[in-house]
Amino acid sequence: MHGVIAVFRKEIADHFSSYRFVILFGLIAMVSFITSYMAGLHLRESLEGVAKPKFVFLMLFNMRGALFSLVQFVAFFGPLIGIVLGFDAINKERSQGTLIKITSQPIYRDAVINGKFLAGVATISIMLVAITLVVAGFGLTIVGVVPGVEEVVRLFVFVLISIFYISLWLGLAILFSILFKSVSTSALASVALWIFLSFFVSLGASVLADSIAPVNQQGGVSSDVLMKNARIKETVSLFSPMVLYSEASGIIIDPMRKTTRSIVMMGALEQLSMSRFQNP
Repeated sequence: MHGVIAVFRKEIADHFSSYRFVILFGLIAMVSFITSYMAGLHLRESLEGVAKPKFVFLMLFNMRGALFSLVQFVAFFGPLIGIVLGFDAINKERSQGTLIKITSQPIYRDAVINGKFLAGVATISIMLVAITLVVAGFGLTIVGVVPGVEEVVRLFVFVLISIFYISLWLGLAILFSILFKSVSTSALASVALWIFLSFFVSLGASVLADSIAPVNQQGGVSSDVLMKNARIKETVSLFSPMVLYSEASGIIIDPMRKTTRSIVMMGALEQLSMSRFQNP
């Protein structure tokens, strides 16, 4: 445990004193602040002259700014934070010859890896908490909405989920830095895995679902085929960490959302209720 703490302190000092961390934190903070500021202005304009609904404060995090919301930004670009912090954690020490000096001390190799991982998790946590607090400040000043107890709890759970999500990619990046001796190779492997799991898994899910249960048929498609297609697509998409994070954070940030499914079957009472409003 003493070795883990020693490596943890060293890595924390290296992270906060490096230009890489300053540039990375500056870019992420700038994009997050601009997105949240524009979302806050749009939300304030939308609420003028109307009664404020419940959970207005949480809308700052799932309402789109210029291009995307804060939740979407973390889902797409959050893995890059973990990759940047961990892709050269071990092989850089090996190439510089400092890994031998570290392990020659009474420090186990597991302590080196665990200390670097915990330092990365602590850095990610500080970044996310700082950005979340600033966005919350935007909500208090621009929109003029005070968050309730449930909103604060949901926001806390959202930050925890985001930390676990980015830490997953941090762990994968550290794994690649152990497997590959070259820093560039571990970086390319980490980015390639991020692209595959974040984008190509969803594309493959659509192709597989359309091949097993095609919905683009002449003469119409039954509801069973539509549900089978949707189930296959959603099941395969769950192999993507980005999809899992988006669904989990969507339920937490949007309390009015009752399900993660894209298609929901209606019962007899729901169909009868809908039929009453189809014709004038």
